[in-house]
Amino acid sequence: MLSPLTRASSARKAIATVSRLAGRNAARTFIAPTVSRRADFVQELYLKELKSYKPTPIKDSDSVGQVATFSLPKIPKSPEEADLASSLKEYETMAVEVEGQEASEAGKPAAAVVEDWLVEEEEDDAAHAH
Repeated sequence: MLSPLTRASSARKAIATVSRLAGRNAARTFIAPTVSRRADFVQELYLKELKSYKPTPIKDSDSVGQVATFSLPKIPKSPEEADLASSLKEYETMAVEVEGQEASEAGKPAAAVVEDWLVEEEEDDAAHAH
């Protein structure tokens, strides 16, 4: 059997252990709800501000001064269309130039006939014999 002294010391140890554990749990339960309450408070405040926000309506005159107005550029005048009729008459009256007729008309002899450069030259049989 246990003596009354050992019972008392074991009872004190048990009480000290239980109070220590209870103190830790009490501290946890005391701190945890305040953190979650603060998160809820901030969230509620944020949601309340979002719901009460009214954006300013956009007007058609808001862009005046911020954006340049678009205007079509002037259509350029084509230089070819400026004097089309006289250019056509000039083309019709031009003399036709044909290659080869120029030299004979001027009284000069015809150009020398160009030799065909694709023809193979015949090799000397004597050069191969040596």
